Amino acid sequence: MERDWLSVEQVADRLGLHVRTVRGYIRDGRLKAVRIGKQYRVARTDLDALTGAPAAAARHRVEVSVIVEVDGIGAAAADRLGTLLVAGAQMARDPHELARVRTAYDDERSRLKIVVLGGAAATADVLRTIDDVMGGENDMFPEERTEHPEAGRD
Repeated sequence: MERDWLSVEQVADRLGLHVRTVRGYIRDGRLKAVRIGKQYRVARTDLDALTGAPAAAARHRVEVSVIVEVDGIGAAAADRLGTLLVAGAQMARDPHELARVRTAYDDERSRLKIVVLGGAAATADVLRTIDDVMGGENDMFPEERTEHPEAGRD
């Protein structure tokens, strides 16, 4: 988690105090700060601790892991699908909840294994994409379609 750092001047302004008073709090140990060069920086969480402000509520994190197997898919189509899923997972609604997608292709079995790890919404988006691509009538895998010999005969 990235910390939000404030200068002594910003802390003084927020508290309505003089800069020297804030520096005194730092010297006395009442306010935690980090010295960078000749200046102090105060983490927002340390300022909140000094003022008694409630800490931001911890966000519950949900992580989902899913393994999807796609049978009867050629190597070229598996590569295209894998590329689509990896790229799509990086365009999630919430950049803090990206899904991670890994693929492995078994040439002997013509099987693509897709491993998805991430937040519930991002994982659902990846699964929806797989369903749309594999279940829908689209031109993503034209070479994968084979005509049955009986097709078109009456």
